[in-house]
Amino acid sequence: MIKGFKMKLYEGMAEEYERRHNELWPEMADMIHEHGGKNYTIFWDKETNILFGYIEIDDEEKWAKGADTAINRKWWDFMAPVMETNPDNSPVCIDLKNVFHLD
Repeated sequence: MIKGFKMKLYEGMAEEYERRHNELWPEMADMIHEHGGKNYTIFWDKETNILFGYIEIDDEEKWAKGADTAINRKWWDFMAPVMETNPDNSPVCIDLKNVFHLD
């Protein structure tokens, strides 16, 4: 299953966002893989500060359980200063509808 979604950076935080992801904690990468995520890519639109995420997952339910892990909550707290978040520090994330895919 393919998921696409968008999030938004705060003004001036693109470099810091990229730096933090270039130094992704091994435990966070492990959690993503353990919950069925692979081929995870995030793109940045510099004109709008919108991030577009693409990830392939094994199962929606299995993937959703990753949100409640301690490492994921720690990551959300770490990333909250650079992007729009909800009250629990989860990123404001809007799922996008897949309208076309070609292998």
